[in-house]
Amino acid sequence: MTVTNTGARARPSIIVLTAVIVTVLAWASAFVAIRAVRDHFHPGPLALGRLVTGTLVLSAALLLRRTWVRPTRREWLFVAVYGAVWLGFYNVALNAAEQRLDAGTAAMLVNIGPLLIALLAGAFLGEGFPRPLLIGAVVAFAGVVLIGVTGGGGTAADPLGVVLCLLSAAAWAIGATVQKPVLRRLPALQVTWLGCAIGTLVTLPYAPGLLGDLRDASAASIAGVVYLGVVPTALAFGTWAYALSRMPAGRLGVTTYLVPPLTILLAWPVLGETPHPLALLGGAVALTGVALSRRR
Repeated sequence: MTVTNTGARARPSIIVLTAVIVTVLAWASAFVAIRAVRDHFHPGPLALGRLVTGTLVLSAALLLRRTWVRPTRREWLFVAVYGAVWLGFYNVALNAAEQRLDAGTAAMLVNIGPLLIALLAGAFLGEGFPRPLLIGAVVAFAGVVLIGVTGGGGTAADPLGVVLCLLSAAAWAIGATVQKPVLRRLPALQVTWLGCAIGTLVTLPYAPGLLGDLRDASAASIAGVVYLGVVPTALAFGTWAYALSRMPAGRLGVTTYLVPPLTILLAWPVLGETPHPLALLGGAVALTGVALSRRR
């Protein structure tokens, strides 16, 4: 009986860890996929194509699940902010940034987001500021900065691209912070679908541009947009929401410091963006910071 109970207690932790791993891998691949299709899709239309695909996939999943909890007015407000700011604005800004920056540098800059999430969660969600979290965040961010300095081959970063990445990071932090309270009562799948649908509505003005881009795009680029909608959006935002509903926002946010080193490793063979040896060292430092942040 004791063994069975222990297994039952361990099982949720394993599921949450799997959700975190899926999220990190999928989001790392998103930076590479956005760069891969940038010649055929403009930032706004690409965001709309990604969100439409994600919404369709999540709609099918929601119909199969047949579970719906009616949101309160407060929850509707938070979901609206989450969908418009994170899934809508974030995607357009990030797509525009990756027109100007390599995938590794963009991932590094956007990943100041976890620091902002930890600060907002500590201030507004009552999670506080545990010392291991703060130490781990600083160490991991140092690794991410090292990646950013050398990960793009030493070339100077485009200023507008940097600003767009920083705006994306802020949108991510705001979206994650307002999403957390909603997940205390509403199912993760429902919240993800609502956010994706709202993001689609926000980016709907880009529909004419999307039709034009689809008309001129290659089959490989169209497949890239579908991939962005299915994996980094429908799947990864769903696994993120699942994990966020079961662990502190600040601690979960810090785990995404793994995204930049993984992005550089993926961009190396796919995009030919060769990482500098110091970027690999930065990845090791970032991993160390994530490990430190997980200590209690």
